[in-house]
Order: sequence, then structure tokens, then C-alpha cells
Amino acid sequence: MSVGKNTSGIAVSTPGRICLFGEHQDYLHLPVIPCAISLRLTIEGTPRRDSLVHLSLPDIGSEVSFQVGQHIDQSGKRDFFRSAMTVLAKHGLSFPGGFECTVHGEIPIRAGASSSSAMVVAWICFLASMSDQHITLSGEDCARYAYEAEVLEVGGAGGMMDQYASACGGVFFLTSYPQISLESLHPTLTSFVLGDSCQPKDTQGLLSSTKQRVVSLVNTLSRHDSNFSLQSATLDTAEELASHLRADEYRLLRGTLRNRDITYQALDLLRQPIMNERVFGELLNEHHAILRDVLCISTPKIEKMLTAALDAGAYGGKINGSGGGGCMFVYAPEHTERIAEAIEKAGGKSYIVNVDTGVRIESI
Repeated sequence: MSVGKNTSGIAVSTPGRICLFGEHQDYLHLPVIPCAISLRLTIEGTPRRDSLVHLSLPDIGSEVSFQVGQHIDQSGKRDFFRSAMTVLAKHGLSFPGGFECTVHGEIPIRAGASSSSAMVVAWICFLASMSDQHITLSGEDCARYAYEAEVLEVGGAGGMMDQYASACGGVFFLTSYPQISLESLHPTLTSFVLGDSCQPKDTQGLLSSTKQRVVSLVNTLSRHDSNFSLQSATLDTAEELASHLRADEYRLLRGTLRNRDITYQALDLLRQPIMNERVFGELLNEHHAILRDVLCISTPKIEKMLTAALDAGAYGGKINGSGGGGCMFVYAPEHTERIAEAIEKAGGKSYIVNVDTGVRIESI
């Protein structure tokens, strides 16, 4: 018989997410506004009598097996299942034995809707509950440990938006500078339509290259102004420093600062008791234009899908995630089905989604 405190097994589910505002800003310690969506991933599992951890992943036709306590080697450095157990062990959790689990979900995979982070958050929550300590983690603790497992432990390039979105759910304003702060928002938002372009993308490569462009820019400006920071700089600051930059660097600086300012404009809008949905859509469009024209992360197919959705009645939309393929989404409080069909006709796979809750635990 298994030794753990919870011998009956549990199911843990987590949502995917869209980034409303702040795309490619999270890893720069600039604020973001994500939204958890009603496409979920579930991990179901029970204890084993031995120390083997076995996970079946039927959605991708794969499986993972390792022994409890087995360290990550170089060939498996992005093995989030083992890195999560390593992180929890560092925080004092222990495990009575192995587990038999199945991972399945509705979130488009490797498409920018946070399927990886949803999986890591669900796994962290599962492990904590099934540990010797039998801990039910808060959403924020799940997010923090998942960030450690997915980014710090294996050298990932992203920020912490995805983990907090999947763990905490809803719509919120997240800042990580000078310290982590989360403000829950409660706008009256109805339907979104998520569109998967079904184009493969290199998430880590795009995040790394885009981040490096901005970090290099900040380093250049800091040599001329030791007080320069993306948190406090204004567009006037950019104008004053323009002579120290190439034309492409200046455009990148202005685009980064404008995206930051759009996020704050959106925050003010989302805090209002009655939100102007048309302005919300316009801000999404403006944010996307910078991602397309300055960061250059959109694709012709994404543009075709967005144009079709806007022509069908969407209020606004943008590319979602690191870019270079993957998903887009639009806000579609009216003509939702028609907009979903327009995305399909443009070659994408559409999902009608709404705001959803964070991590959930259920008995099985």
C-alpha cells in the first residue's frame, strides 16, 4: 500500500491564458494584464507503491518516466516534471513514493496560450497535495514555485505572467518591480475568440532574441544616463536620448515605452465600474500594431486572421504570446460565432472563450 497522506488520488486543472496588455514586457520587469481563459489542462494521478513517476501525455502521444529524486541532466534540462519536484524539495516537501498520472487538455499546444505553464502549475499543485506534508498551496504560491521550476531552475527566457495567470485565474494587473504585486480586476468582459494559426513557433528563441535587443538597448542608454530605467523613462526621455541610438533602436525604445503606457491606460479602463468596450478594443489594436511593426513578431497568417475577425465585427485584437506563429485573439462581445467562422475561413482554428478561474483541485 502507498504510504502518502492522500491515497485516493486527485485531479488538478488549470486554465490557459491570453495576454491582454504587456506582451513582451513581463521579462523586462514591466507590468502586464493577463486573462485566464476557459480552455483548461488537467492532471489526474494516484500514488504508486514504488518510487517511479510515470506520466502519460496522450495529447502529444508521449510519456515521461523517472524515479523520485532523480536529478535533471543536460539532455533533460527543460524537463519541467523533474524540475518541479526539485523546486518543491528545496522548499521542504518530500514524497512517499511515485505517481501514476495522465495529462490532457484543451489548450492549444506550443501556440502561445500558456499550455506549458498551465501544466507546470497543475503539476506543482498536484505534487504539493500528494506530498508527505499534504499541502494545499495558494494560487500565488503555486505561481511562485512554478516560475522557479519553469524559468529559474532550467534557465527559461520568460517572465512570470503565465504562471500567475494559470494559478490565480481571472483578469489581473501584475507588476514584478520593485517587488511582485498582483491586483485582481473585475471588468465586465464577455466573449473572446482565440485563433490558432497552427504555425509552429520557437518560443524560447523569440523570447531570448527580443529580450536581448531591449536589454542591449537599456545597457547602451545606461552608459549615457546612469538613472535610466524602463520603469520611469518617458517618451520625452526617449527623444532626449535619440542621438545616442540608431534609428531601429530608437523605434524599439519608443515602442517598448508606448506598450508600457498602453498597459497603464488599459488598467485605468479595466478599473472602471462600466468599461468602454470600444476603447478596450482600440487599445488591443494599438498594442498589436507595435508588436507587429516594431517588435516584428506577427506573421502574414496571423494578420489575415485578425483582419478577417475585425471585418466580421470584433472590437479589437492582437497576437498572443511570443509570436512568430501560434495564436491571436479578438474581443468579440457581438457576432461571436460569425467571428469564429471568419477565423476558420482565414485558415485558423477558433475557440470561443471566456474569463476563467485559476487552479482547481478535485478528488477522483
